[in-house]
Amino acid sequence: MDSSPKIAIVTGAGSGIGKYVAIALAQKGYSVVLAGRRKEPLEATALEVRQANSKTLVVPADVIDSASVRALFAKTKDTFGRLDLLFNNAGISGPAMPLDDLTYEQWKSVVDTNLTGTFLCTQEAFKIMKSQEPRGGRIINNGSISAHSPRPNSAPYTATKHGVTGLT
Repeated sequence: MDSSPKIAIVTGAGSGIGKYVAIALAQKGYSVVLAGRRKEPLEATALEVRQANSKTLVVPADVIDSASVRALFAKTKDTFGRLDLLFNNAGISGPAMPLDDLTYEQWKSVVDTNLTGTFLCTQEAFKIMKSQEPRGGRIINNGSISAHSPRPNSAPYTATKHGVTGLT
């Protein structure tokens, strides 16, 4: 049995659920790649991950930018040689407002981050996981209860979380 540490990427790792998932994975022995748009919160998470004696890599990345996503996964592969787990967590909620007041730009921002970002990261993870030995890995897409019990005035968020369920 291979005793080398497993490698995980966590998107949205600078705060909230992503931060705590990254810490929990480190405590379970994973080396963790911390991805998010803002370097400072990622560095703060990295300090906590390192307390679990886990290797960590901070990679500022924006999941709505396909080149940024490709660079994140390439840096992970270059550094660790493999990927065992992707936790797709990066997301935004958008403004709380009636659908008819929502601008196209507000809609697109939520869709691009929550759904397209999940797609882009999943696609890059597949490429690594299919080509590594041993082959395979796990992908966890963080959805929301909103996909089943929508909150008022949250059409873009709810729609994307339905989409994440479908993608998964």
